[in-house]
Amino acid sequence: MKTILLLLGLGIMLIAKTQTIVFSAGCFWGVEKHFEQIDGVRKATSGYAGGDYDNPTYERVLMNRHAPKGVINHAESVEVVYDENKVSTEVLIKSFWEMHDPTQGNRQGNDIGNNYRSAIYYTTPEQMQIALSTKRVYQKLLSKAGFGKITTEIKPLKKFYPAEAYHQNYLKKNPFGYCPNHATGVKFDKNQKITTATIAPLDGKEIVVIEAEHCRFCEKFKKNVTDHYNGTIPLITAHQDALKGFKLKTKIEGTPTIIFIEDGKEVEAYTGYMDEKSFYKAVGAFKLGKNSEGYDVAFHQKTDGRFCKKYEEFKHTGDGVFRDKVSGDILFDTRDRFNSGSGWLSFFKAVEGATIQKEDNSFGMHRVEVIAKKSGAHLGHVFNDAPGGRQRFCINATVLEFVPRDKIKK
Repeated sequence: MKTILLLLGLGIMLIAKTQTIVFSAGCFWGVEKHFEQIDGVRKATSGYAGGDYDNPTYERVLMNRHAPKGVINHAESVEVVYDENKVSTEVLIKSFWEMHDPTQGNRQGNDIGNNYRSAIYYTTPEQMQIALSTKRVYQKLLSKAGFGKITTEIKPLKKFYPAEAYHQNYLKKNPFGYCPNHATGVKFDKNQKITTATIAPLDGKEIVVIEAEHCRFCEKFKKNVTDHYNGTIPLITAHQDALKGFKLKTKIEGTPTIIFIEDGKEVEAYTGYMDEKSFYKAVGAFKLGKNSEGYDVAFHQKTDGRFCKKYEEFKHTGDGVFRDKVSGDILFDTRDRFNSGSGWLSFFKAVEGATIQKEDNSFGMHRVEVIAKKSGAHLGHVFNDAPGGRQRFCINATVLEFVPRDKIKK
C-alpha cells in the first residue's frame, strides 16, 4: 500500500501504511484474539487459507482435516491488517512464532488435523524474507530448548476466505470460550533485531540459491524448480551480501548460483540455470551421498537386494505415505500397499500424477520402469501379476521415506 501524506499547514502528518499478512496457528479464535490486541493491528479476521478449493466452509474444512487423497485442505487462519508505522512486520511474525508450537505438524495440542497446521501466508517479498529469517533464528532457540524441527508452511497468499459470521470475535462474545495456550515458552531476545539483510548458516544441510535483481535465469529457476520444491533439506534464496558466517569456496560470478551447504561449509556449487532433473540429481548426491545404495538405485538404475534392511523397516509401518527421498513428493500410499512376498515393497498403484512409466529392455528383459516424475529418480518396475489381475508396482525401499498420515504436511 502506498503511504498517504496529509499536508497540514507547514507540517506533514503520516496517515498510514497498511500491510496484510495471514497467520495459521491452530484454532483461529485464539489467534484472532492474540493479534487484535497488538497495538498497530487495524483488523484481525478469522477465516481459511492455503487450500486448493474455492469457498471453504467450516464444515468442509473439518471434513477434510485428515488429508483425503487429492485435496489440499485450508487451514484455520487469521488475516491481519496492520499499520506498518505502528507495528513492524518483524514484531508480528516474532509474536506468531512465540504464541504456538510450530513443530507439531498437522495439529496444535489436542486439536488434530491439517486445518490446525502452522502457516504464514505472505503478501510481499519483505514478509517472506522476514518469515524465513526469523524461522532460522527461532529454530536454533527451539532446538536448544529440546524441541524438534519447525513444520510451518511459508507460502504466498493465494486467497483468504473470511469465516462465517459466528466465528468472528468469538472470544469477545464468549469470554469463557475455548482458547488453549500452545506456546512453547521459547522467546526471542528482545534486543536482537533480525534483518532480512543477514542470513546465518543452519546446523546440518541446507541449500542456498544466490540470485540477483533483474536476473531472468533466476526467475526461470524459481518458476520451474524452487517454487515446486518439497524436499526436506531447507532451501532459501538470497543475495550474496546477505550471507554472514558461511564458508564458501566458490566465487560468485553469475546467478543463479546453487550452493549445497553442511554446517555452514560449502559442499558443492553450481553456477547458472539448472533444469529440474539436473537440480534433483544434485540434491540426491548431496542428501544420499554419491556412493550410497540409494543414489545408485535412484540415478544408476540399480536394484535393492531382496528383503533389504530398508524393506524390513518399511514393511512394518502403520498408516501413511511414502515420499520421494530426493524431491519430497508423495509417491505411494499404504492404503495401496500389499505383501507380494517378493522381498520388495509392492503397491497396486502410485499416487496419481507422481510417477511416469518407461519401457525398459535392459538385461534382455522386457519391463516397464517406474520413475519419479519430478526428480527423475528410478523407483522400480511395474508388472501385471498382482492379485485379481491388477498391477504390481515393485518399488525399491532405499529411495523412499515414510511419513505417518497424521504428520503429512499439506
